[in-house]
Amino acid sequence: MLKRILLIVILSFGYFTCFSNEINQKDSSKSKVISFKIKLKSEEKAKIKVASLKYNKHFAYSFTLDDGYRSAYLTAFPLLNGGKISNPDKNEWKIDQGGDGTTSKGLFYSDGFGNKIPFKLALAINGGAIRDLPANRGHLSWPEIKEMYNAGWDILNHGFHHATKHGTNYLTEVNENTTSIKQNLGFTMSHFVVPGGEGDEKYYLEYEKDALNNGHFSVASYYGVGPVFKIDSKMNLDKMITARTFVQSSKDTTSFKTMDRYLKTLDSIVKQPIPVWFNEFTHGTGNTNLWNLSMRFPDFKYYMTTLADKYGVKGNDSVWMAPWQEVYEYIWLRDRIKIDYTQKGKDVEVKIVIPEIPEAFRYREISLAIETSSKFEMESGKDLIIKNDGKTNHKLIHLKLKQ
Repeated sequence: MLKRILLIVILSFGYFTCFSNEINQKDSSKSKVISFKIKLKSEEKAKIKVASLKYNKHFAYSFTLDDGYRSAYLTAFPLLNGGKISNPDKNEWKIDQGGDGTTSKGLFYSDGFGNKIPFKLALAINGGAIRDLPANRGHLSWPEIKEMYNAGWDILNHGFHHATKHGTNYLTEVNENTTSIKQNLGFTMSHFVVPGGEGDEKYYLEYEKDALNNGHFSVASYYGVGPVFKIDSKMNLDKMITARTFVQSSKDTTSFKTMDRYLKTLDSIVKQPIPVWFNEFTHGTGNTNLWNLSMRFPDFKYYMTTLADKYGVKGNDSVWMAPWQEVYEYIWLRDRIKIDYTQKGKDVEVKIVIPEIPEAFRYREISLAIETSSKFEMESGKDLIIKNDGKTNHKLIHLKLKQ
């Protein structure tokens, strides 16, 4: 019976560079062709196709923390990435946004090579709220956001002041926040999350329009497509507007029944036979249910740990726990590359046409799935660094474009 083999191609173009205060979507490089050869141990016919999701996972799960509250750094980040979780900590609003004071070893899925990758979330940030003082501030600081970004968390535009009321200049909110993050953190955001609150009727439509017309690839809003996407075929990502749903704690502090209901819903989504992408949100993750729109840390810890134990390396390892931007950019590239391969006897030559990639993209990676029962070796093509385990488990090949 044919074994499924995963071919992972990581196209390392380096991080993007941007100029001007607006997001520049001009393509950073022209289309190019990469090629490599596979030498099979038998003449059995091999089949190659693009994997629906990175690492050929069954489902992608994206989770975003809105508003840039400091609990993200005090509790969520160390829980997922590994590290010391904050003790209970009351902020300037007299709200406990700390955790349980324990040390986490991290929550992980694998890349198929046996390497563990920590769960990563996204932060929807208001640049106007970020500051370094006081010590018990309720919002994140620039160094804290930078640390999480460097660890693979993505930063999404949430408006500069989180403004929604009558008289808001939506275009200014979008662009000032873009400028703020670029000046303080050195990168340009490319996805927008509509801030919630009191406002004129259908104010969110103004945010959607101004974000999409000023370089953002997608917007999470009150209404739209999703939040569950079947991604076994080509997706329409052009100016995507998605529906935003939240995971929140209930008044019940004696059990995890509310979290179990969320987890049951997630499990029903995962059980679909085709690969899917699911996207959810919350606000704070500290010990107090911030503004009654958040997850208390015990609930958040239970929820994420259960996910990791069931779908991560400790479970069936079927999850790709990655932020919205990372999954979006993978699918965008997946649907645009062109693959051609020819097999003569034991030799397979693969050619991949890489499209022009928007300058604002942070991730430039693709996975290919191969079906063959044969072990194999690799012959490197031009400008490629290749890793493979063809002589052992013959499941993975890692390709990296040279700088």
